[in-house]
Amino acid sequence: MITPRTSRKEILEKLRKKIEDRIPLFIASAGSGLVAQLLEKAGVDCINTFSGARLRANGMGTMSMLWPILDSNKQTLDYTREDIMPAIKGDSFICACLNANDPLKDMRMVLNECKAMGVESVSNIGPSVSYVDKDSEIFKVLTKSGITLDNEIELLKLAKEMDMVSIGLAFNMEDSIRIMKEAQPDIFCFHAGTTKGGLKGYDSGETIEQTAARTEEANIILRKIKPDVMLIAHGAALENPIDAQYILNHTSCDGIWTGSSTERIPIEKAVYSTAKEFADLRFPTKK
Repeated sequence: MITPRTSRKEILEKLRKKIEDRIPLFIASAGSGLVAQLLEKAGVDCINTFSGARLRANGMGTMSMLWPILDSNKQTLDYTREDIMPAIKGDSFICACLNANDPLKDMRMVLNECKAMGVESVSNIGPSVSYVDKDSEIFKVLTKSGITLDNEIELLKLAKEMDMVSIGLAFNMEDSIRIMKEAQPDIFCFHAGTTKGGLKGYDSGETIEQTAARTEEANIILRKIKPDVMLIAHGAALENPIDAQYILNHTSCDGIWTGSSTERIPIEKAVYSTAKEFADLRFPTKK
């Protein structure tokens, strides 16, 4: 097996060309090689790997990665190397979503490992401290112990220094502005919240109209800081293609980032409905 290789230059040229041609960028997460193959075949530009996606593939919720049940970076690196990279043909590039606050790993070494396996892009959501509400006690404890957004910003800056594509992400405006000003990422996603739908989704009650409005509010501010940044929408009420089209119609986003929407939810529906048909089969009635 020879894993296809690409480069920061090739990736950015391809993405800029799509934007010029008015074709939305498409980023999606994969927790298994099969999902990665299907995403690539469907035309996804970037396949994200991160511990949350791997846990989703095992039937857990994405937020399971916030608990001390695994080495987040090790899981991401291991399954990216063994499951994802051998499964793709090179039409999609891979972005490893890393935990920049890992106290046991030097991020330069982690990025070198990514590049060695053919991963030329990284993001700071593996997980990010931006997940945690700033007015919570746990946020105060985490930041006091050195788990900070500063480390995530440094990761994104280092990625660009190492000629990798940097994809920033944050859950609120304060963190979004800091990442944009200090890290100057190539791509940025304002994460509107956990995706609703399916067995493990969380529905905050927000409508797609509200998700679009909050996303565009962020876009306007962030583009003033870095006019050439590529902005991607993700989360909250953005559950299906109809929702995604609404986002594209009502925001200035350059594209969409899906996780559960193209991974967990479709698998739940397809496997359950097909398995239920098999389970409902009966022997013919004896005459």
